[in-house]
Amino acid sequence: MLLALDTTTEILHLALIQGARAWTRRVTSGPGRGHSERLIPALDALLAEAGGKPADLTGVAACVGPGGFTSLRIGVATAEGLGLTGLPTWGFSAFAFRAEALRQAGVAGPLWILLDGQRGEAFHQRWEAEATEPAAKHPLATLADRVTGEPWWAPEAFAPAVAAVLPAGRITLADEGAAMLAGLVAVARRVAQGPPENPLTPFYLRETDAELNFPHAAAHLPETLRKGVAR
Repeated sequence: MLLALDTTTEILHLALIQGARAWTRRVTSGPGRGHSERLIPALDALLAEAGGKPADLTGVAACVGPGGFTSLRIGVATAEGLGLTGLPTWGFSAFAFRAEALRQAGVAGPLWILLDGQRGEAFHQRWEAEATEPAAKHPLATLADRVTGEPWWAPEAFAPAVAAVLPAGRITLADEGAAMLAGLVAVARRVAQGPPENPLTPFYLRETDAELNFPHAAAHLPETLRKGVAR
């Protein structure tokens, strides 16, 4: 069974994939530790639903960001922990995941995928069949100059903030949860056809707290931690 997981937002997405079958779960994180407390119990429950056990896992595909720093690290660390047992690992970006979800829901590009960058900012990337430009982070107030009237999609929780500066062009989904889970299964199946990645490289578009608060010390951080790798 291939395990697919996304922990980059307040919603945990999980899937187990075996041949043409897939078992999926979507868990909204509450206050406190959130994903760190819910990920393993949710995975155990999903394995039980699928009639499997941890020994049945054959690989792990994980969303590597961008997203919340702590929640992102939980997913990547879990995937790499399983990788230490000998399982192959693959990574995919939060943009590729959402683009696949939109495709599964019948939405075609060109369009912009906009994700919550916090601090009044948005992570954004333009997609057609594939991404047409590198992902970036900019203030919400500047999005109109970048999106230039093209359709856009943002998660339900973030869309109202985007709509305040982009009142037209919003793409809505009849069942966002179902689309996300279908997209997770599809993107995991695709990346697992390629060579495994070890280690996984988190995709950061935001500076770490060390860079913001301790810039001199941050200069000594490894390049992969400071900048991440775009996918």
